[in-house]
Amino acid sequence: MNRWTKILEDYGVVVALVILSLFSAIRRPDVFLQPENIRNIVNQSSFIGIVAVGMTLVIIAGGIDLSVGSIVAFAGACTVLCLNHVQDKGAMAIPLALAAGVGVGLGLGLLNGYLVSFGRLAPFIATLAGLVAFRSFTLVVAEGGEIRSMDFSAFPAIGAGGIPLPFQDRGGQTLMLNWSILVWVLVAVAAGFLLERTRFGRYVVAVGANERAARYSGISTAWVRFWTYSILGLLSGVAGALLSARFNSVASSTSGLYYELDAIAAVVIGGTPLSGGRGRVWGTVVGVLLLGVIQNLMVSEGVSNYWQGAVKGAIILLAVLIQRGSSRAAA
Repeated sequence: MNRWTKILEDYGVVVALVILSLFSAIRRPDVFLQPENIRNIVNQSSFIGIVAVGMTLVIIAGGIDLSVGSIVAFAGACTVLCLNHVQDKGAMAIPLALAAGVGVGLGLGLLNGYLVSFGRLAPFIATLAGLVAFRSFTLVVAEGGEIRSMDFSAFPAIGAGGIPLPFQDRGGQTLMLNWSILVWVLVAVAAGFLLERTRFGRYVVAVGANERAARYSGISTAWVRFWTYSILGLLSGVAGALLSARFNSVASSTSGLYYELDAIAAVVIGGTPLSGGRGRVWGTVVGVLLLGVIQNLMVSEGVSNYWQGAVKGAIILLAVLIQRGSSRAAA
C-alpha cells in the first residue's frame, strides 16, 4: 500500500495528464489530436508556465505571491509604452522595450521580496497589496483601456514566430514552435538545475522545511526568500513582455487576470505543498499542461466559461486532499 501511495505522490500528476489526454483523444480525435491544437495548448500554457516556475521556488521557500497577474499586466503595459516611445531607435527599439518590461517585473519582485523578507510583512498581505496596486498602475497608464503597439510587423512577429515544425495546420500553413514555448522550456530547465543542483536550491528547501533550523545552520533565510520573490518578479516580467507581443497590445483590466491562481494551482497539482519545504519544477510543468488540457477539453465540449473557475477550484481541492492523504499515509 505504501508503495502505491508513493507512486501516486510522485507521479500522480503525470498519470492524470496521460488519462485526461487519452480521454480527450478518444472523445474528440478530430480536434485534440491535431498538431495545431496540441501546439496551441502548449503555447497558451507557456505564459502561465513561466510564472508558475518562479512560483514553485517561492512556495517551496514557504512563501506565496498573489501579485504576479498584476505584475504581468503592468510589465506588458510598460513594454508596449516603451516600444511606442522608442520607435525611432530602429533595430534597438524592440530589445529596449523587452528589457523595460522584464526590468519592471524584476523591480516589483524586488519590492515584494523586500517587504516580505526585511519588512517582515506576511507574504499574503504584502502580495495582496501588490495585486491591487500593480493592477491600478496598469489602469492608470492605460487610462482604463487598452495600450496598442504602433509596430504592426516586427513586434507581433515575436509572439507569433518561432522555429518551424514539420507539421501544417488545416490551412496548409507551417506550424511554429513559438518563442514563448522555448523560453518556458529554458526557464524550467534552469530553475530545475537551480533547485536540485546548487547550494541556493538546497537553501530554498531548507528555509521552507524549517526556517528556524535553517537560520541556526547559518543560512540567511531573509536573503533566500528575497531572491525567490525577485526571480518570480523577473519571470513575471518575461511573461508580460511575451504576452504583449502575442497580442501586440495589453488590455489593462484583463491581461494577466487570475494568473496567480492558475500558477498556484499548477504548483500544487504538480506536487509542491503550500506548506513548503519540498517540491519539483517538472511537476509544476506537468501541472500547467494538465490545466491547459482541461481548459481545451472544456472549450471543445462547449462548457460555459462561467464553469471553468469551478473546475479549477475542484482540481486544486482534490490535489491538496491527495497530498494530505499521502502525507498521513507516509507518517
